[in-house]
Amino acid sequence: MSTTSPIKRKRYAVVGVGGRARMFTYPICETYQQSAELVGLCDVNQGRLAYAQRDLQGRFDCPALPLFSDAEFSQMIEQTRPDVVIVCTVDCYHHQYIIRAMEMGCDVITEKPITTDADKCNQIIDAIERTDRQLFVAFNYRWGAGPTMVHQQLASGVIGQILHVDMEYMLNTSHGADYFRRWHREKEKSGGLMVHKSTHHFDLVNWWINAIPQTVFAMGRLAFYGKDNANRRGIHVTADRYTGQDNTDDPFALDLTADDDLKQLYLDNEKYDGYQRDRNVFAADIDIEDSMSVLVRYNSGTVLNYSLNCYLPCEGINVVFNGSKGRLEFSEMHVPDEDVPPSINPLSQKTKVIPRLTIRPHFAKPYDIPIDVNTGGHGGSDPLIQQQLFAADPPVDLHARVAGYQQGIASALIGIAANTCFKSGQPVDIPMLCPDLPRVGGLSDLI
Repeated sequence: MSTTSPIKRKRYAVVGVGGRARMFTYPICETYQQSAELVGLCDVNQGRLAYAQRDLQGRFDCPALPLFSDAEFSQMIEQTRPDVVIVCTVDCYHHQYIIRAMEMGCDVITEKPITTDADKCNQIIDAIERTDRQLFVAFNYRWGAGPTMVHQQLASGVIGQILHVDMEYMLNTSHGADYFRRWHREKEKSGGLMVHKSTHHFDLVNWWINAIPQTVFAMGRLAFYGKDNANRRGIHVTADRYTGQDNTDDPFALDLTADDDLKQLYLDNEKYDGYQRDRNVFAADIDIEDSMSVLVRYNSGTVLNYSLNCYLPCEGINVVFNGSKGRLEFSEMHVPDEDVPPSINPLSQKTKVIPRLTIRPHFAKPYDIPIDVNTGGHGGSDPLIQQQLFAADPPVDLHARVAGYQQGIASALIGIAANTCFKSGQPVDIPMLCPDLPRVGGLSDLI
């Protein structure tokens, strides 16, 4: 008589329990509870910790978890013995938790970006070389049906050698504006949207063309948000935040009392750390850019021309690859999902993606490639990356979508170099920022 041994569940601890952590905690507690176990939560805000606990217990009937302050992070690892630590903190602190977790014997999954400046990238590389631990970056955008099909088509050689890439990313006045209400509006914390947001887009291009970025030139400015721009357009800013104010006819306002989840996650817990989730997008203290243009030269010779604007009436991506045998055009618009009730809570808002992929060969008629969009968060990408991260025996990924630390750094360094350009007005060579990142081969040769 044969018996099957029970699957040993992998143990996960999470540091940073804001809204983004739910991408990891929810599937662990629901879909993958047979292969994964959540063993501890850590955050700088004790009220938010307690709410995260109540939320998980209410949704999934989870047992009570040990809760730890940020000062007790090492204690959490010692007491709960996680196999993997998931880092979802403010971006500028990612490296601290990544390095400490690896030094204490844990592998790490980090939310993007891997970190916010070159020195921190180099510290992470040093820690991995010392500890021989693994670090994965949660680039969920790779897992979408549209981006995956673009990768498949380019890898087939349908347009030949890729010579030039044009990418435009558009953020609208809902999603885009929300970055200017939150801590992301402070460059010291987020690296600006060149790092926090564009790391997604740079990673896609790196992966699509299988090349390593070498030289960056960029320009950027705060063109729409912020007090000076409001004054120029005759917008009168009366308060630094929206909650508690008369927000009549203000399309940018976010009232935290109007949504119970936002209230319990943020407003009720301001007394612990002073963090305000609803700051005015036209306040004076914003120091990140909202309009950016970047040129990147890769080790393959390919040049990327990229732009990000954060104040538009529509949202999505337009990207064009010009090759030696033709041209590939891909667009993916993000529109409200009419089947889901609208919500003021950015954590609850649901969108659907509308992709289109066209091949234009030399000397032949153009044709479209059909794309079947998956269901689930972020255009169906979240369930796929969650399966890879948390399933006991995930399916083989035929598209090399799992990103390790070197690929995460290769993406972040484009935005980091762009920030340097914004100040100096001069091009930046990426190897000067991070000498230990390999310069030859393709992205697929990096971990």
